[in-house]
Amino acid sequence: MKYKTLLCITVILTYYNIDAQNRAKGLDEKVQQLTDMTAKHSIIPLNLNKFKDFVKSPPRDYSFIVMFTAMAPSRRCTICQHVYDEYVVVANSFRVSPSYSDKLFFGMVDFDEGSDIFQMLRLNTAPVIMHFPAKGKPKPADSMDFERAGIHAEAIIKWIQDRTDIQIRVFRPPNYSGAVAFAMLFILLAGFLYLRRNNLEFLYNKQMWAIIAVFFCFAMVSGQMWNQIRGPPFFHRTKNGPVYINGGSHGQFVLESYIVAILNGAVVVGMILMIEAAGGVKGTVVAALEGKRRRFQSVVGLVLVCVFFSLLLSVFRAKTQGYPYSFLFK
Repeated sequence: MKYKTLLCITVILTYYNIDAQNRAKGLDEKVQQLTDMTAKHSIIPLNLNKFKDFVKSPPRDYSFIVMFTAMAPSRRCTICQHVYDEYVVVANSFRVSPSYSDKLFFGMVDFDEGSDIFQMLRLNTAPVIMHFPAKGKPKPADSMDFERAGIHAEAIIKWIQDRTDIQIRVFRPPNYSGAVAFAMLFILLAGFLYLRRNNLEFLYNKQMWAIIAVFFCFAMVSGQMWNQIRGPPFFHRTKNGPVYINGGSHGQFVLESYIVAILNGAVVVGMILMIEAAGGVKGTVVAALEGKRRRFQSVVGLVLVCVFFSLLLSVFRAKTQGYPYSFLFK
C-alpha cells in the first residue's frame, strides 16, 4: 500500500514538473516571437488569433498595451490619427529607452481588421488604449481616460507608468518648423522696423497695443494654451454628424476654442459700444445732435452683450452637467 501511494505521488510530481516545463517553454516561445515582431515594428498589429494567443491566453508574465482604433478614412475618426501618432511616439520611445525589456509590449487593433475583438471586449467607440496586465483581468483604471489625461505621448507614458511601474522617457523626432517660422517672423519684423527706422511713431500708438493685448487675452481665455499642451483634435466626427463642442468639462476641441474666442470678442465689442455711447471712459459731454446715433449704438451694444453672453453661458452649461443657470438660451 505504501509503495502504491509513493508511486502515485511520484507520478503526480512528474506530471506537474513536465507541465511546468511545457508552460515555461511555451512562455519563452511567446516572448521570443513578440520580441522578434517588436524588433521589426514597435507596434504589433493584432488580429483575432494573435490577440487570443499573445494577449489573452496564459502563460504570460508581461504586460500588453493595446490601442483599439479605426484608421480607415471611411470611419471618419479624426482623433484616431492624432492618438495613433502619439502612440507611435510612445512605442518608439520605449524601444530605445534604457528601461526597455520583454515585460511590456505594444499592439494595435484596427476595427476593420479586428471587429471580432471589439465585440469580444464590448467596445463601441474608438480610439481606446487598454492595459492588459500580466496577471488578472483588466480593471476600469486599465482603460485610459483621454478627457482627463489628454492624448499627448507624455500623458500616455504617465498612465503606463501608473499601471506598470515602467518609466519611459519621450524621444520625439526633431521638428524645426516652429524654429524656422519664428526665425522668418523675426527677420520680417526686423526688416520692417529697419525700413521704418526714420518713422517709428506707430510704436507709441496706444490703440494698437490695446488691440494686441485684447487679442492676446482672447487667445488665453479661449484655451489656446491648453490646445498647445494637450493637442486636441480640431473637431470630432460621429455617426450623427460633426461635434464642435466637447461634452466634458475636462476637454475641448480646437474649433471650440475659436468659437469661445469669437463669443468673448462679441461681448467685448458690445461693452465698448455701450461705453462709447455713454461718452467714453473720460465721460465727455454728448452733443444733442449725436443723441440718436449714441442711443442706437448703446442698444446695439446691449444686444451684443446679452446675446453672446447667453451663448457663452449655454456653452458652459453644455460642458458642465448640472449647471442650473441660463439667460436667453438653454
